[in-house]
Amino acid sequence: MATLSSSLVLPVLSAKSSAKAHSFLSAKFHLNSLNSSKISGEVIPAQVIAPHRREFLVGIASASVWFRKPLHSEAREVEVGSYLPLSPSDPSFVVFKATPKDTPALRAGNVQPYQFLLPPTWKQTRVANILSGNYCQPKCAEPWVEVKFEDEKQGKVQVVASPLIRLTNKPNATIEEIGSPEKVIASLGPFVTGNSYDPDELIETLVEKSGEQTYYTYVLETPFALTGAHNLAKATAKGNTVVLFVASANDKQWSTSQNTLKAIIDSFQV
Repeated sequence: MATLSSSLVLPVLSAKSSAKAHSFLSAKFHLNSLNSSKISGEVIPAQVIAPHRREFLVGIASASVWFRKPLHSEAREVEVGSYLPLSPSDPSFVVFKATPKDTPALRAGNVQPYQFLLPPTWKQTRVANILSGNYCQPKCAEPWVEVKFEDEKQGKVQVVASPLIRLTNKPNATIEEIGSPEKVIASLGPFVTGNSYDPDELIETLVEKSGEQTYYTYVLETPFALTGAHNLAKATAKGNTVVLFVASANDKQWSTSQNTLKAIIDSFQV
């Protein structure tokens, strides 16, 4: 919360705002005059409060609309390296492990916990409520954004979750049962690019297995994408949800950070 000192210059208020504030405090002092006022721990008769003290209090009340404690949603983002643990396998990265406290879908049980690596200088960014799925849990008909992180010099990543029913009618289907890598990216491509998907933008696909989980990995060159000219993606299905992890960069970011972005994508696990 912001603090005020004797050297604080209070904002200039309109005559109307000042009049309202003065009227409010005048009424309060009138009521207090019947008893006594307690200021800074001292009981002092209201009538002996110095005029300049009264004006200072008016200024404090009027300034409360200017100096208030920031809401949580307004909190400044901090580097993830200040609160996430180092990766045991590579100390140049930190580990983000999603838990139910992180997103509405995880709290609702619609998405299984996931994790991935990040450079310690990256920051988590806010997901707009309309994109977060908060308004439609526990039954969302369209994909939503779980979490987002970014770094101005390296790029950005986001986790997108899609209801399984949007891609197949088979409950608890694996990603292989949904279809080929090309079929899956055709359905989810617009959520990679932020606008549209052209099959010609798909440069490379890879199918990987980790235990019982299968992942489809994609490399895309997307010159017209809202997310950036270069996109990497990794998709898998678990439970009733398909989870898509996307790393995006513009040309400048890609030229220096493509290996970092590939390492981030490779680290994704559900």
